[in-house]
Amino acid sequence: MATGRTHRPATRSRGIPEATVARLPLYLRALTALSERSVPTVSSEELAAAAGVNSAKLRKDFSYLGSYGTRGVGYDVEYLVYQISRELGLTQDWPVVIVGIGNLGAALANYGGFASRGFRVAALIDADPAMAGKPVAGIPVQHTDELETIIRDNGVSIGVIATPAGAAQQVCDRLVAAGVSSILNFAPTVLNVPEGVDVRKVDLSIELQILAFHEQRKAGEEAAAEGAVPAAAAARKHSADQGPDGDVPAVMPA
Repeated sequence: MATGRTHRPATRSRGIPEATVARLPLYLRALTALSERSVPTVSSEELAAAAGVNSAKLRKDFSYLGSYGTRGVGYDVEYLVYQISRELGLTQDWPVVIVGIGNLGAALANYGGFASRGFRVAALIDADPAMAGKPVAGIPVQHTDELETIIRDNGVSIGVIATPAGAAQQVCDRLVAAGVSSILNFAPTVLNVPEGVDVRKVDLSIELQILAFHEQRKAGEEAAAEGAVPAAAAARKHSADQGPDGDVPAVMPA
């Protein structure tokens, strides 16, 4: 079985834009759902809606893969699943290590979607000696002292960091020195890595803060809209109270 240490995805060498690469997993998720329902073909409009993009962008993205569909028929679902999986490097085995087996690390270890998407959790690693040997998701946790040996023996090229922020850079440095060239970082800190090492950062607090910004903006717009109604009514009343020349008319004697 091929491993991640001997193969790299062909996306960069073929000149596929990073923005397109970022959307390929969205297409693959939508296509996989269609495949599970035994849907044979899908139009660009239907697939774009399922992936949350516009159809013109989808067709442009697929043109980089050399896939243009068939007019009046659409795209072959199974072939696209294979094509995108191959482009993303998911038709081979990618051993992954997760470092930091706290609540988040344990949750990641228990995630059932890794295996079905081409990723194999090769090892779980933690600095706490009390964790050593404890099974999490059926995998015994190993101590960080064994990190380099684990990476070498399993041919690991992808590492997941789920440690506290203060430990993340040191773990990152050890992963890189041991040969890991791609890192998924869940620690709330920015990692410094040498050229040639790819880092993807997942920060849930930042995503929540962005959502809070949008909620605050929507609330402000709603408040402004509600305030505009009484203001308009007051303006109409003021206009009605004015005379023909714009002055308030004098009170007529009884």
